[in-house]
Amino acid sequence: MLVGASACGAGGSDKTSGDDAKASGKPSASTSPSPTTPAGPPMLLETITPQTGTTVGVAMPISVIFTNPVAAKARATVEKHMKVSASQAVAGAWHWMGDKRADWRPKSYWPSDTTVKIDADMKGVSNGNGRYGVHSYTHTFKIGDDVRADVSVTGHTMKVTRNGAPVRTLSINAGSAEYPTWDGTMAVIDKQEKVHMTSCSVGISCDKGSPNYYDLTLPWDIHLTQSGTYVHYSTGDPNPGSGSARGSHGCVHLSLADAKWFYGQVKQGDPITITGSPRGKAPADNGYADFNLGWDQWLAGSASGEGTTAAL
Repeated sequence: MLVGASACGAGGSDKTSGDDAKASGKPSASTSPSPTTPAGPPMLLETITPQTGTTVGVAMPISVIFTNPVAAKARATVEKHMKVSASQAVAGAWHWMGDKRADWRPKSYWPSDTTVKIDADMKGVSNGNGRYGVHSYTHTFKIGDDVRADVSVTGHTMKVTRNGAPVRTLSINAGSAEYPTWDGTMAVIDKQEKVHMTSCSVGISCDKGSPNYYDLTLPWDIHLTQSGTYVHYSTGDPNPGSGSARGSHGCVHLSLADAKWFYGQVKQGDPITITGSPRGKAPADNGYADFNLGWDQWLAGSASGEGTTAAL
């Protein structure tokens, strides 16, 4: 999975790490590659997300992180050895986020109640930089209910739907003029009942005397970007909405009751779409903002192009 800044940050680099979604059965460096390929150090996968056995939302990509860089010349072959199967046929494609991360997403959202499987057969596959795969990795997961949240920054509202039907409209506050919220669609990275958030961790302020300094542990946190965007409750903005006219440091604030309710509704991969912010769309690799790229843009980062899932 992705691990990032733990606060409402206006920026920050997007690094990928963590061990919550470790690819199953990571081999040791002593495992031998296929005898039909030149000997070399192993090509390993750091993580595959989603974890096997999980249920995720309709905007969740399959995200594969390699321990070492994959050369451009090797990516088409690597993609072809990462087979995506589904219980319902879905068109989609791989896209490289730099040289260590490849995401597969459908052209449009996944259909609910779809079972998905990725078979990453890396045995003997070259990364183009002298490393060769020594293992196969398999993850199987399911697409759950189609839960979406549409946030209007200017309207101070969040409209929540489930399988196309409206559920609730909540009052929110988003970022201030100085620290605007990212626009666009961000699939939920994860959620935590409590998160320790500091202004220093995201480069806002490390000066305790600054009006923008904070060091808080806040509840009911839905994680949207690696750079520190959350939907959550804030003690500094307990009654969000147009009447309070109070901006955040980039997060989306809900009341305590609404934050707890929303926490119970959403899961990893559910799309949260934010409109009306002057900041622009979150970069696709800032968490799982894959759907912020148009389909032509997505295919431009693919080595093998559009394909259809194999039958499962």
